[in-house]
Amino acid sequence: MEWAAVLFAYLLGSVSFAVLVSRVFRLADPRSYGSKNPGATNVLRSGNKAAAALTLLLDAAKGWFAVWLAQTLGLREAVVALCAVAVFIGHLYPVFFHFKGGKGVATALGVLFALHWWLGGFTLLTWIVIVAFFRYSSLAALTAALFAPFFYVLLAEFDRIAIALIAISVMLFYRHRQNIVKLIKGTESKLGARAS
Repeated sequence: MEWAAVLFAYLLGSVSFAVLVSRVFRLADPRSYGSKNPGATNVLRSGNKAAAALTLLLDAAKGWFAVWLAQTLGLREAVVALCAVAVFIGHLYPVFFHFKGGKGVATALGVLFALHWWLGGFTLLTWIVIVAFFRYSSLAALTAALFAPFFYVLLAEFDRIAIALIAISVMLFYRHRQNIVKLIKGTESKLGARAS
């Protein structure tokens, strides 16, 4: 059951809601414009806020559900941690979409809310504050990812979950490496900018 839960988490993470929602709304494939990233922020560049919001909700929901299910089944802490990482990796490297996925921000947020509401809440608040001041989604995501493991250790303890959160943060930074370069150069697109 433990390995089945981890495999299920990966397969669930592999469902690219940005692509599926865009098809339902008859929008261009998010992998064909803007950052070419199948995620809510890039869907927003299509100009369809409803599609972007639904993508955000569903991507977060799959992260939440994978961890919630592992917890509900009473699986060991180590397995819950693996499920958290697996659903995140599934989003980044989806088996159903040729292993070309998104950057995992919403899915990671869902994982955090499943672990505890205050962890997700503090991390989301961090994202909101950075976006409000700078309007860079990538900068907000990177800042939130940096603080998430710190929030967990501060309010809980350093355990396998903390190690999983650190791994997720490292992978999120890796997936944002091009955004980091653009932020340094001052060429990063601000949140809400239409795709060219």
